Amino acid sequence: MSEKIIVIGSNSFSGASFSAFALDRGLEVIGISRSPEPHRVFLPYRWCGAEAQKRFSFHRLDLNHDTGAIVELVRKNGVGYVYNFAAQSMVAESWQNPEHWFQTNVVANVRLHDMLRTCESMKKYVHVSTPEVYGSCQGLVPESTNYNPSTPYAVSRAAADMSLMSFFKAYGFPVVFTRAANVYGPGQQLYRIIPRTILFFMLGKKLQLHGGGHSVRSFIHIRDVADGTLLVAEKAPAGEIYHLSTPRNISIRELVTMIAGQMGVPFEEHVEVVGERLGKDSAYLLDSAKARSTLGWADTIDLEQGIEESIAWVRDNLEDIKNQPFDYIHKP
Repeated sequence: MSEKIIVIGSNSFSGASFSAFALDRGLEVIGISRSPEPHRVFLPYRWCGAEAQKRFSFHRLDLNHDTGAIVELVRKNGVGYVYNFAAQSMVAESWQNPEHWFQTNVVANVRLHDMLRTCESMKKYVHVSTPEVYGSCQGLVPESTNYNPSTPYAVSRAAADMSLMSFFKAYGFPVVFTRAANVYGPGQQLYRIIPRTILFFMLGKKLQLHGGGHSVRSFIHIRDVADGTLLVAEKAPAGEIYHLSTPRNISIRELVTMIAGQMGVPFEEHVEVVGERLGKDSAYLLDSAKARSTLGWADTIDLEQGIEESIAWVRDNLEDIKNQPFDYIHKP
């Protein structure tokens, strides 16, 4: 594998965590994001040792406006592996300004792919997709499941995936896809359910549980996802899709109850039930047998251990974390 990689969306939770994982494995990482780097409490690659951080460089470039500069970094550095974590990623908020989601997730991505396909150095393009493209599902779904998106966010991600597959078929574009279950871990933004629950319980604030928390998810630690993402780049044939998920499914209510138990907090006193979000899928549960059998991937961090890590991260950084935005802030 090339020692130099590019991570688009390096300020995102998944992108920053993957960058840290790659640095720990001796790779040189060129990080790209449209926003300035946030507080280091949200940047796992800034928690690496000094020597590892010397192998990370950050470039503030916007996928919507700086496509040429991004592609030039690939060419100039002879980069063989590009990982794209960048997306307008909030589901409920995508109903409010759907054109922003389509601009970033479809138009900007298609422009990027059309320019990247002429980069001779590129061996693999890892597109980090989402199980949202399947909509609400029954039972475990394999990678061959038909798309049935139910929100503007999901539709925009499905459109980009279909465009990439057409590039693979027409040009041999070296794309591979990952779709992970709900990721979590230290460094995650506070509007996500696990860090938000932990923080609210620590601060004595009431947590709103949308729709009673009956939707079912499979939560997977970000280090397990990062490991799978690197394996996909190293071993997967172009044009293939891989699910990264644990076999354990849990409702949001059960998850919050678990966190309350680990923190010694009375659930009923700290949670209030509110209405469900528009277009919320009741379940999407991924079959990850393909990644396990063909790549040798396996999840290694159970949910209880991962929750303990997240609690420790919030506790150890509480003074910094409580001064950061609790809610999602939309950037067009």
